[in-house]
Amino acid sequence: MKKEGLILIILGLFLMPLVAANCELDVSMINQDPYPAIPGDYVKVVFQIDGVENSECGIVGFEIKENYPFSLDPGITNRITINAGTYSRTYSSFYLATYKLRVSDNALEGNNPIEVTYSGSGLELLEEFDIYIEDTRADFEVHIKNYDYSTKTLTLEILNTEDVDVEALTIEIPKQDKITIKGANKKVIGDLDSNEYTTADFEAIPSNGEIELNILYTDSINVRRELTKKVTFDSSYFEGRNGSKTSVPWVWIIVVLAVVGWFFWRRHKKNKEKKKRLADHHIVHHEEPSKRRKK
Repeated sequence: MKKEGLILIILGLFLMPLVAANCELDVSMINQDPYPAIPGDYVKVVFQIDGVENSECGIVGFEIKENYPFSLDPGITNRITINAGTYSRTYSSFYLATYKLRVSDNALEGNNPIEVTYSGSGLELLEEFDIYIEDTRADFEVHIKNYDYSTKTLTLEILNTEDVDVEALTIEIPKQDKITIKGANKKVIGDLDSNEYTTADFEAIPSNGEIELNILYTDSINVRRELTKKVTFDSSYFEGRNGSKTSVPWVWIIVVLAVVGWFFWRRHKKNKEKKKRLADHHIVHHEEPSKRRKK
């Protein structure tokens, strides 16, 4: 019995490599969405596991290694197990493993490696793939450039502070206590290149304090993004400014009234002088015949 047991063990040791040799598993990463991945955001990656139709692979296992800058949300199952030879979800010879990974906020731009392990028929293998990261998000500085009390025009100045160009830039002022918008509360500005600035005008009645703005734009990978900014309105900066538009209308009104007043005074004076000349002429005309009769 001892000899028979020893023979079986030796035979098993010889057969195991043969079985493993018949189990040919291959893993490839076939998709990354979005491309590039964005720091602080999610990226979906899809791995294709080929060879799972072979029953000699037994129980096939697959999982990713959570290393910087990639991680799974808490509670998400990492390891996937497949009964080789019975997989028929897509009636194909491969299995698609999909993961939604969180990208670290301070991830470096460029190719970042992610490791996966997979096993079958007693063998465990490790492979490494690259996930490309690039920060396509923009950021902006927003200031109140001017407020014209005569026209109630609020002018905002927007500066693109990042090294990325944006398209379809839109500024929105939502309803809030510190400002009342008259007319449209959204302004479509258009494209804005890196380190360039532009302005947007709103008809509004602001109060002193913070005003919240929504900034929407399309980044270089055609993703529509939105962020919130706040600006502070201080009326003391825009009241009584020398040469400001607020004083111009009153100056012109005074000038026009002065010109009109001078015109009527001048006309009245001329009419008065004309009447006086006519009266003097009439008196002289009637006095001369009477003098001639007396002679």
